[in-house]
Amino acid sequence: MVSWLLNPARSEITSLESGNIDDILNNADVALVNFYADWCRFSQMLHPIFEEASNVIKEEYPDKNQVVFARVDCDQHSDIAQRYRISKYPTLKLFRNGMMMKREYRGQRSVTAIADYIRQQKSNPIREVNDLEEIKSLDRSKRNIIGYFEQKDANNYKTFERVANILHDDCVFLSAFGPISKPERFSGDNIIYKPPGENAPDMVYLGSMTNFDLTYAWTQDKCVPLVREITFENGEELTEEGLPFLILFHMKDDLESLEKFQQEVARQLISEKGTINFLHADCDKFRHPLLHIQKTPADCPVIAIDSFRHMYVFPDFSDLAIPGKLKQFVLDLHSGKLHREFHHGPDPTDVAPGQPIQDLASSPPESSFQKLAPSEHRYTLLREKDEL
Repeated sequence: MVSWLLNPARSEITSLESGNIDDILNNADVALVNFYADWCRFSQMLHPIFEEASNVIKEEYPDKNQVVFARVDCDQHSDIAQRYRISKYPTLKLFRNGMMMKREYRGQRSVTAIADYIRQQKSNPIREVNDLEEIKSLDRSKRNIIGYFEQKDANNYKTFERVANILHDDCVFLSAFGPISKPERFSGDNIIYKPPGENAPDMVYLGSMTNFDLTYAWTQDKCVPLVREITFENGEELTEEGLPFLILFHMKDDLESLEKFQQEVARQLISEKGTINFLHADCDKFRHPLLHIQKTPADCPVIAIDSFRHMYVFPDFSDLAIPGKLKQFVLDLHSGKLHREFHHGPDPTDVAPGQPIQDLASSPPESSFQKLAPSEHRYTLLREKDEL
């Protein structure tokens, strides 16, 4: 028996299973969940550290629903591991009121670092404005969400606060109250989005402020760009969202191609949001993925799909302007046509008279982004078991 099991009395760790996970997480302001496997030595190393961090935080936040430290045995509860797309152990996921945050904990595996991380999560993500003149000096290179409320203890602000806690990594949140906010409350409490750009017009939230789902959906749409940049820093995080990538590779200063791609994604693929991630990448930084599809930065701009099994190249960037062409490329991924045609040549209905069938022995390039280096102390199931 491993040592962390010998002293359960001090532990404030809650074991999660199918029967209690929703109730516990939904009622927790913040929950940090350790997804582990007993056979994984890094999981064994983390247990006493995780328990001690829980004990430290429990002294600062004694209310059982303020902060919950919990764990899931992924061998015993593979359904839960699959639900949250857990493939490496240990994985530390953060939840707020039952909603899993897209950024998992990637910091140092120490009591101090984990405790500091939780303190940071409990800090107020909203900056209070004491003079409306402050709004004029906002950093307009960022996405700003500003709430104007009559009272701080009203339900409208509580909803705004919940949304800010979830999206504070993507937007800057500010608020003003009472007489200070009155000039902006001509029709009641108000939420404004100020997009990047000095001359970009404001957008007003018109839905119910007590409806969390509506408020969150509107704010997320403003805070999270439809087309995101993939970097070496966020590549693994994006991979863990579990969606294939539609990527534009472009030179850093080629903003024209990026703008065209963004426009066509918005025009053709808005209905596919949630089935595929729309990304753009710097050709110079991502030379290796380009080599997988037999391209170099000199070939950019290049559009490709990474399904995490293989990479598929969009025929020609200039085809982006053809109505429906980009959408059909994505639909062909979902239908299996891209994979099928790469192995067996074009479907019979797609072969022009006299056109040769593709060599059956060829295979599509392997996925490149799935090979992004894993974080320290995290092993995939296969790698770890191979070493034992």
